[in-house]
Amino acid sequence: MNKNLLPLALGGLAIGTTEFVMMGLLPSIAQDFHITIPEAGHAISAYALGVVIGAPLLTILGRNLPPKRILVLLMVIFTVFNTFSAFAPNNTVLFFTRLLAGLPHGAFFGVGSVVASRLAEKGKQAQAISTMFAGLTIANLLTVPLGTYLGQHYSWRYALAGVGAVGLLTVATIHFVLPALPVRQTGNWQSELALFKRAETWLIIALTAIGTGGMFSWVSYIAPLMTDVSRFPATSVPYIMMLVGLGMFVGNVLGGKLADRFSPLAAATVLLLAMAATLLGIFFWSENHVSSLVLTFIAGSCSMAVAAPIQILMIQSSRDAEMLGASVTQAAFNTGNALGAFLGGLPIAVGYGYTSPALVGVGMAVAGAGFAYILTLTLRRQSLVGVPSSADLQSASR
Repeated sequence: MNKNLLPLALGGLAIGTTEFVMMGLLPSIAQDFHITIPEAGHAISAYALGVVIGAPLLTILGRNLPPKRILVLLMVIFTVFNTFSAFAPNNTVLFFTRLLAGLPHGAFFGVGSVVASRLAEKGKQAQAISTMFAGLTIANLLTVPLGTYLGQHYSWRYALAGVGAVGLLTVATIHFVLPALPVRQTGNWQSELALFKRAETWLIIALTAIGTGGMFSWVSYIAPLMTDVSRFPATSVPYIMMLVGLGMFVGNVLGGKLADRFSPLAAATVLLLAMAATLLGIFFWSENHVSSLVLTFIAGSCSMAVAAPIQILMIQSSRDAEMLGASVTQAAFNTGNALGAFLGGLPIAVGYGYTSPALVGVGMAVAGAGFAYILTLTLRRQSLVGVPSSADLQSASR
């Protein structure tokens, strides 16, 4: 691994831990604050809201700063408010500290993606971005289970304090290890916001939010699926989640290689269709222990494999606004998180059982691939009429 990318991977580890560990800490938080688990779950919604707000806002505010300084400031904000969350006296304070802790999430991954692509060898930009996302996959494999254990056996506050410690380590690593890169902005903030006037931008946002939402419609309800349908004991669920994390780790590496070898758009389309096929298998074959575990690993792989292709696709399409575009993609991923969990829960609420969210996920993943196909036609039409796409202009500038 390129050692210059280590600070970005460490930041991904910290962000991935705080985003996913909360799901396992909700019972402890609810007990500590004497509230219901759904009320405690507002902290998860607050973090996601912070990501959506902060991704474009902080990226635009920091557009004239060198990338290294932006990343340091973002991780300082992240560290401070995750640490404050560990000392929250009640659920209201926790809600706002989690919202503020979520603000740097999308901007960090957005700026980090552009930095990673600039530090990469020629032809290996997507693999460099996947190195940053490797931290997130390692979080699901190691630090999220560890944080859940701390919350269950000691206190949820230790888990969030641990996130703050990793954030502080990330700040130091960015400062001492990450190379200083010059600012590459060529326009003003108004010209960057013109990104949202392009059809390509909205198609990428749609394929991200809806397509990846298919995975979240499944994974949000994986615990009852495994206990009630696959008939695993409840004590096996943490290990099954580690299997999901292992799949994400493998898929992240695979996605980076696919996006560099083929076009990012082609890789994203194929991976979304593979996700749909896997979720369809989960719907039909979850009752068998072996097939359930195999499909769980494959679904985890597909879910993370699509991240690097989508990210590099947006960077290539965001002429003169690469950091903003990459940050918006992260907001779209979190929108998919919320949308998938909501839509996946609807058939359960009317009595269709815990395999039904996987079928919802099939529809969302196929819809995401459909948006990718429309994007392909849009780019082809632009090429035929002699209008260069953003991706064409980006390639020509190199």
